[in-house]
Amino acid sequence: MIFPEEYKYVGVTKVHPDDAHEEPVYFLSRYIIVEQLMGAEQGYSIFQIEHTGEELLRKVTNVKLIASGKQVIRYGKELNIKDRRLLIEKALELCKGDVNTVIFTGFDKHVTFVHDPDISEIIDIEIVDVVPPEPSWLSLMVRKLEASGIFGDMSIRFKENTKDLRQLEGERTVFPCSSSGLDGKCLDSDIITEDGSLLVGCEISKKIFESRFPGLKYEFINICPYRSDIYTPQGPFVTRCCLSERSGLATINGIKGAVVHWGASEFQVALAIRELVEQIRKEKGEGK
Repeated sequence: MIFPEEYKYVGVTKVHPDDAHEEPVYFLSRYIIVEQLMGAEQGYSIFQIEHTGEELLRKVTNVKLIASGKQVIRYGKELNIKDRRLLIEKALELCKGDVNTVIFTGFDKHVTFVHDPDISEIIDIEIVDVVPPEPSWLSLMVRKLEASGIFGDMSIRFKENTKDLRQLEGERTVFPCSSSGLDGKCLDSDIITEDGSLLVGCEISKKIFESRFPGLKYEFINICPYRSDIYTPQGPFVTRCCLSERSGLATINGIKGAVVHWGASEFQVALAIRELVEQIRKEKGEGK
């Protein structure tokens, strides 16, 4: 797949390279899109170029045809051309028959293209969390960040892997916090006096329960992402933990992911995800 890293590396012209031996190009140019008439319709050819020199405008030394004619179409709507995943997915929809290249126009009128789109370029990241509240806090943060475009250059796609704690509600169930709105008792607001409770929480919840209610017998369901009894990640993931020292890149059940603290900011969540993706791509040999 060819996908220029920055739209500024793509130039658009009506002059074919064969007719422009002496025409210089801007020093950042790596690809040239040539607009041309094909009968009564607009057609395109895309070339990869090399140039030499030290000036802003440089002499072209090599030209390689990437795609032309019926292989190239131009998407008719403007969109966010800095969202790599969006462009790859859209190009995959449009590359049918002879078409293997799609030209896209951004909201700022700049252009880029995708040649031979490859779905394997997109990395799926699971958002591992619990509900309620719904959406989960982590899902809400990630989706807000995604909508902002902060992950646009990373070719990633998110999917929820959340577990609904309402399935564990009951008269004998004890949850960590009353703010969840779950039906049951909570460590921060109720007093437990009898054996037989079902504690749903993590190691911290367990320590608090035993500290507040010493000697009581109870069952325990661990929902800590590191040792969860109810869910595990199925692929690269981002999750959260109440212990700040566990924040950072992690491996759970052989799967790489990123862990953020329950009180992490949007910036910290974004940074953790970017570090995870960079690590995955580095291990895949992509260098990014």
